Amino acid sequence: MFGRLGWLEILVIVVLLVILFGHNKIPGMMKNLADGLNVFKKEIKNGKPSSKETPKEKAVKKTPVKKTVKKK
Repeated sequence: MFGRLGWLEILVIVVLLVILFGHNKIPGMMKNLADGLNVFKKEIKNGKPSSKETPKEKAVKKTPVKKTVKKK
């Protein structure tokens, strides 16, 4: 299922995550991850970003740079 990772390696990873982040923080991180994946799937399905979730970008006009030559 996870390629070359066995059940023992997965158990060690889970234990390390609990030690590092604590058991209170992990559900919140998983909820944020799930919300992000749901938004990503929705955006892929729609084909364009919604105006609510992305800030409107202002068009920037670029002016050509004038080169000046100094005479000696």
